[in-house]
Amino acid sequence: MLRLLMPEAVTVAVDVLAWGAFHSLTGLAAHRLGAARLAHDGQLLRIRRFEEGGGWYRRRLHIHRWKDRLPEAGGLFGGVSKRHLPTYDVEGLALFARETRRAELAHLWAMACGPLFVLWNPPLASALLIAYGVLVNLPFIVIQRYNRARIQALATRVVR
Repeated sequence: MLRLLMPEAVTVAVDVLAWGAFHSLTGLAAHRLGAARLAHDGQLLRIRRFEEGGGWYRRRLHIHRWKDRLPEAGGLFGGVSKRHLPTYDVEGLALFARETRRAELAHLWAMACGPLFVLWNPPLASALLIAYGVLVNLPFIVIQRYNRARIQALATRVVR
């Protein structure tokens, strides 16, 4: 494998800048997705049966205890914050669900950038940087899935 050779200090600086760039660019790309693209879950984002309307995350991961401690950057690119529901009607719930899809995609895309670090890092550093990408993004992905599962269950009750 061809690896870029740089002094260690430069490599560390490039790693830090690369993660910042990856998160910014994937966040910007997700922000630019149209509402129609985010109107439905699709195969990748669909809520699975085991998630039980968010109950699995609550019982197994105790997500309700820690999710609000993590930062929320939905409004960073002019989008919608996911700290609170915009409204409790069907349109507000649909907007919130759409924004959870946007955030989930942004974090999935950022996490997917991790393997690029093998291009200029030694194997151990690459593994650590990939692990960092997973550990940083996975909690946010889980939060989005938990919130969307709950919102979809609520939307079903509101429609009835």
